[in-house]
Amino acid sequence: MRHDREVDAGRPPDLDFDGFYAAHFQSLTIQLYAYTGDLPGAQDLVQEAFCRALARWKRVAALDDPLGWVRRVAWNLAVSQWRRARTAALFLRKHRMEDVPAPGPDRVALAGALATLPAQHRRVVILHYLADQSVRDIADQVGVPEGTVKAWLHRGRAALAARLAEKEDDR
Repeated sequence: MRHDREVDAGRPPDLDFDGFYAAHFQSLTIQLYAYTGDLPGAQDLVQEAFCRALARWKRVAALDDPLGWVRRVAWNLAVSQWRRARTAALFLRKHRMEDVPAPGPDRVALAGALATLPAQHRRVVILHYLADQSVRDIADQVGVPEGTVKAWLHRGRAALAARLAEKEDDR
Protein backbone atom coordinates (compact mmCIF):
# COMPACT_ATOMS: atom_id res chain seq x y z
CA MET A 1 0.00 0.00 0.00
CA ARG A 2 1.34 3.43 -0.91
CA HIS A 3 1.86 6.01 1.80
CA ASP A 4 2.40 9.18 -0.21
CA ARG A 5 0.26 12.28 0.23
CA GLU A 6 -0.99 12.30 -3.37
CA VAL A 7 -3.40 9.44 -2.61
CA ASP A 8 -5.91 11.61 -0.77
CA ALA A 9 -4.54 15.10 -0.28
CA GLY A 10 -8.03 16.52 0.32
CA ARG A 11 -8.69 14.30 3.32
CA PRO A 12 -9.10 16.23 6.58
CA PRO A 13 -6.42 15.32 9.15
CA ASP A 14 -9.00 14.62 11.88
CA LEU A 15 -10.91 11.94 9.98
CA ASP A 16 -14.03 10.88 11.89
CA PHE A 17 -14.58 7.09 11.94
CA ASP A 18 -18.39 7.29 11.86
CA GLY A 19 -18.36 9.53 8.79
CA PHE A 20 -15.66 7.40 7.15
CA TYR A 21 -17.71 4.25 7.77
CA ALA A 22 -20.93 5.80 6.47
CA ALA A 23 -19.20 7.13 3.36
CA HIS A 24 -17.48 3.89 2.34
CA PHE A 25 -19.33 0.84 3.73
CA GLN A 26 -21.74 0.50 0.81
CA SER A 27 -19.17 0.89 -1.97
CA LEU A 28 -16.82 -1.63 -0.37
CA THR A 29 -19.71 -4.04 0.13
CA ILE A 30 -20.64 -3.77 -3.55
CA GLN A 31 -17.05 -4.51 -4.56
CA LEU A 32 -16.79 -7.56 -2.30
CA TYR A 33 -20.24 -8.75 -3.39
CA ALA A 34 -19.18 -8.57 -7.02
CA TYR A 35 -16.06 -10.59 -6.16
CA THR A 36 -17.66 -13.24 -3.92
CA GLY A 37 -21.22 -13.43 -5.26
CA ASP A 38 -22.47 -13.58 -1.66
CA LEU A 39 -24.06 -10.36 -0.35
CA PRO A 40 -24.35 -11.34 3.36
CA GLY A 41 -20.80 -12.68 3.28
CA ALA A 42 -19.55 -9.49 1.64
CA GLN A 43 -21.29 -7.39 4.29
CA ASP A 44 -19.67 -9.50 7.03
CA LEU A 45 -16.20 -9.15 5.45
CA VAL A 46 -16.49 -5.38 5.11
CA GLN A 47 -17.90 -5.08 8.64
CA GLU A 48 -14.95 -7.08 9.99
CA ALA A 49 -12.49 -4.88 8.08
CA PHE A 50 -14.09 -1.75 9.57
CA CYS A 51 -14.01 -3.32 13.06
CA ARG A 52 -10.29 -3.93 12.65
CA ALA A 53 -9.85 -0.34 11.48
CA LEU A 54 -11.79 0.96 14.50
CA ALA A 55 -9.58 -1.04 16.88
CA ARG A 56 -6.53 0.85 15.55
CA TRP A 57 -8.30 3.96 14.27
CA LYS A 58 -5.63 6.51 15.26
CA ARG A 59 -3.02 4.63 13.25
CA VAL A 60 -5.33 3.93 10.29
CA ALA A 61 -6.65 7.50 10.18
CA ALA A 62 -3.06 8.77 10.06
CA LEU A 63 -2.38 6.76 6.88
CA ASP A 64 -2.44 8.59 3.58
CA ASP A 65 -5.08 6.15 2.30
CA PRO A 66 -7.24 4.75 5.13
CA LEU A 67 -9.82 3.51 2.61
CA GLY A 68 -7.11 1.55 0.83
CA TRP A 69 -6.16 -0.04 4.15
CA VAL A 70 -9.75 -1.08 4.89
CA ARG A 71 -10.25 -2.33 1.32
CA ARG A 72 -7.04 -4.37 1.51
CA VAL A 73 -8.11 -5.93 4.83
CA ALA A 74 -11.55 -6.78 3.40
CA TRP A 75 -10.03 -8.38 0.27
CA ASN A 76 -7.54 -10.34 2.39
CA LEU A 77 -10.37 -11.55 4.60
CA ALA A 78 -12.29 -12.65 1.50
CA VAL A 79 -9.35 -14.61 0.16
CA SER A 80 -8.65 -16.19 3.56
CA GLN A 81 -12.28 -17.16 4.00
CA TRP A 82 -12.36 -18.70 0.54
CA ARG A 83 -9.24 -20.74 1.26
CA ARG A 84 -10.59 -22.01 4.59
CA ALA A 85 -14.14 -22.74 3.51
CA ARG A 86 -14.09 -23.41 -0.23
CA THR A 87 -16.52 -26.33 -0.11
CA ALA A 88 -18.86 -24.70 2.41
CA ALA A 89 -18.96 -21.46 0.42
CA LEU A 90 -19.94 -23.31 -2.75
CA PHE A 91 -22.73 -25.09 -0.91
CA LEU A 92 -24.05 -21.89 0.68
CA ARG A 93 -23.87 -19.98 -2.60
CA LYS A 94 -25.95 -22.63 -4.37
CA HIS A 95 -28.50 -23.11 -1.59
CA ARG A 96 -29.01 -19.76 0.10
CA MET A 97 -32.44 -18.18 0.12
CA GLU A 98 -32.73 -14.56 -0.87
CA ASP A 99 -35.42 -12.12 0.21
CA VAL A 100 -34.58 -9.57 -2.46
CA PRO A 101 -36.22 -9.04 -5.82
CA ALA A 102 -34.72 -11.07 -8.60
CA PRO A 103 -32.00 -9.26 -10.55
CA GLY A 104 -32.62 -8.28 -14.14
CA PRO A 105 -31.29 -10.34 -17.04
CA ASP A 106 -28.35 -7.98 -17.67
CA ARG A 107 -27.21 -8.22 -14.07
CA VAL A 108 -27.53 -12.00 -14.12
CA ALA A 109 -25.53 -12.17 -17.35
CA LEU A 110 -22.81 -9.91 -15.95
CA ALA A 111 -22.59 -11.81 -12.66
CA GLY A 112 -22.43 -15.10 -14.56
CA ALA A 113 -19.75 -13.75 -16.88
CA LEU A 114 -17.72 -12.38 -13.95
CA ALA A 115 -17.93 -15.76 -12.22
CA THR A 116 -16.25 -17.42 -15.22
CA LEU A 117 -13.15 -15.20 -14.98
CA PRO A 118 -10.06 -16.34 -13.10
CA ALA A 119 -10.01 -14.81 -9.61
CA GLN A 120 -7.24 -12.28 -10.32
CA HIS A 121 -8.84 -11.11 -13.59
CA ARG A 122 -12.20 -10.76 -11.82
CA ARG A 123 -10.56 -8.84 -8.98
CA VAL A 124 -8.83 -6.27 -11.18
CA VAL A 125 -11.93 -5.78 -13.36
CA ILE A 126 -14.02 -5.12 -10.25
CA LEU A 127 -11.45 -2.79 -8.70
CA HIS A 128 -11.04 -0.87 -11.96
CA TYR A 129 -14.70 -0.54 -12.94
CA LEU A 130 -16.62 -0.70 -9.65
CA ALA A 131 -14.07 0.91 -7.33
CA ASP A 132 -12.82 3.35 -10.00
CA GLN A 133 -9.21 2.57 -9.14
CA SER A 134 -6.36 3.33 -11.49
CA VAL A 135 -4.07 0.65 -12.83
CA ARG A 136 -1.31 1.97 -10.57
CA ASP A 137 -3.50 1.76 -7.46
CA ILE A 138 -4.59 -1.77 -8.31
CA ALA A 139 -0.99 -2.81 -8.92
CA ASP A 140 0.00 -1.40 -5.52
CA GLN A 141 -2.90 -3.11 -3.77
CA VAL A 142 -2.50 -6.50 -5.44
CA GLY A 143 1.31 -6.37 -5.31
CA VAL A 144 2.04 -6.93 -9.00
CA PRO A 145 3.56 -4.74 -11.75
CA GLU A 146 1.28 -2.34 -13.63
CA GLY A 147 1.85 -4.31 -16.83
CA THR A 148 0.43 -7.41 -15.17
CA VAL A 149 -2.69 -5.48 -14.11
CA LYS A 150 -3.08 -4.16 -17.66
CA ALA A 151 -2.76 -7.68 -19.05
CA TRP A 152 -5.30 -9.03 -16.56
CA LEU A 153 -7.70 -6.19 -17.36
CA HIS A 154 -7.32 -6.84 -21.09
CA ARG A 155 -7.90 -10.58 -20.69
CA GLY A 156 -10.79 -10.01 -18.30
CA ARG A 157 -12.52 -7.55 -20.63
CA ALA A 158 -11.99 -9.84 -23.63
CA ALA A 159 -13.39 -12.84 -21.75
CA LEU A 160 -16.37 -10.80 -20.49
CA ALA A 161 -17.10 -9.51 -23.99
CA ALA A 162 -16.98 -13.02 -25.43
CA ARG A 163 -19.11 -14.46 -22.65
CA LEU A 164 -21.72 -11.66 -22.87
CA ALA A 165 -21.78 -11.99 -26.67
CA GLU A 166 -22.56 -15.70 -26.24
CA LYS A 167 -25.44 -14.77 -23.94
CA GLU A 168 -26.80 -12.32 -26.55
CA ASP A 169 -26.61 -15.02 -29.23
CA ASP A 170 -28.51 -17.45 -26.99
CA ARG A 171 -31.44 -15.04 -26.61
